[in-house]
Amino acid sequence: MASVSAILSAACVAIPMFVIRPFRPQGARELEIALAVRHAGPWLAGVCVAVVLLAIFLLWKNARIGTRIGLICLFLLTFAGAVFTQVNIFEKMFHPYDSPSFEGADEAKVDPDDKVLAVTVGQQARAYPIRTMGYHHIVNDTVGGVPIAVTYCTLCHTGLVWSRVVEGRLLQFRLAGINNGNALLRDEQTSSIWQQSTGEAIFGPLKGQQLKLVRSDELTFALWKSEQPNGQVLKPDPLYAAEYDPKDWEKHVEKTPTVVNTTRSGIAPHQLMLGVTVAGQSKAYPIESILAAKLIQDRVGDQPLIVVLGRDGASIRVFEGTLENRHLTFAQGTGDKTLTDIDTGSVWNFQGCAVEGTLTGRCLAEIDAHKDYWFDWMNHHPESAVFKN
Repeated sequence: MASVSAILSAACVAIPMFVIRPFRPQGARELEIALAVRHAGPWLAGVCVAVVLLAIFLLWKNARIGTRIGLICLFLLTFAGAVFTQVNIFEKMFHPYDSPSFEGADEAKVDPDDKVLAVTVGQQARAYPIRTMGYHHIVNDTVGGVPIAVTYCTLCHTGLVWSRVVEGRLLQFRLAGINNGNALLRDEQTSSIWQQSTGEAIFGPLKGQQLKLVRSDELTFALWKSEQPNGQVLKPDPLYAAEYDPKDWEKHVEKTPTVVNTTRSGIAPHQLMLGVTVAGQSKAYPIESILAAKLIQDRVGDQPLIVVLGRDGASIRVFEGTLENRHLTFAQGTGDKTLTDIDTGSVWNFQGCAVEGTLTGRCLAEIDAHKDYWFDWMNHHPESAVFKN
């Protein structure tokens, strides 16, 4: 019994570590079992420690020296398992930013061409530098009175912002692991596990629940600052700033192996896409195509849309191609004029608002879009169309 308990205690650590790791394919059933083992691990390993202690108490007096040494070894193995079931190895590798602090846009030491995840709620605007987020993965914050979880997964190049309120309950998120190259989140209140790319709970009491997406943009810091000069920027955590991603982090990530096979699609796994979902229909736009075209007019399902490159040549936004049920045809602007519509000759800025012409003051509705490596987008959007030049 003592031997079985020691093996069981060790398995509570070994099984999740083997399954929930970056560079190994993970089936849904296999992942669920590993998550269940990790969830039950602390109390199960505790019971194993109690069993081994009881065995030592009952056998010690009459045991030979070899048996005593064996019992001690079993206890140490069992106790080690119990200790390590309490440890979140992912937070040891990527420490959480539990008390995020911010500074003004003019004070922030962020390179102009560095990307930030930009969030505006009401009158409050905040920017989260991706080189900071790539290390911490999650920042629990409140912007404009709305509790949000700002998340970033560098392995799949995906930055998404989710509401932290589910069925009236406020959740606090932690990094929980990796599922086929995409980060897993765990909420402290219920220990449910959430998929970062989709915002869906895949394990635990809240399984099947869906987080509400909060609109965000991935912009260069210079462009964001020009739009939000009074905005706030996430400061580096001085304890871990030396471990933040280097400026060329994308080149390093593109060399990492992936576990999702994209061969049949004919698209390389690390092809960077801009993913758009409208009314349940998805489409992926290769970033290289957007950079080359600067303006794409297209349709996803029944929704006309435009994909627009900012004047910095790096930031991208997507807008509805209609205004008050009127379809507009756009052309590239010149200088600081991002767009002109052929129908009225109005001039539009990168925020989707007309600044000259008969439609001055009118704004196009922005459509949620985010970057994602193809392997991850394909994995979570298997029916997605792909834009062709």
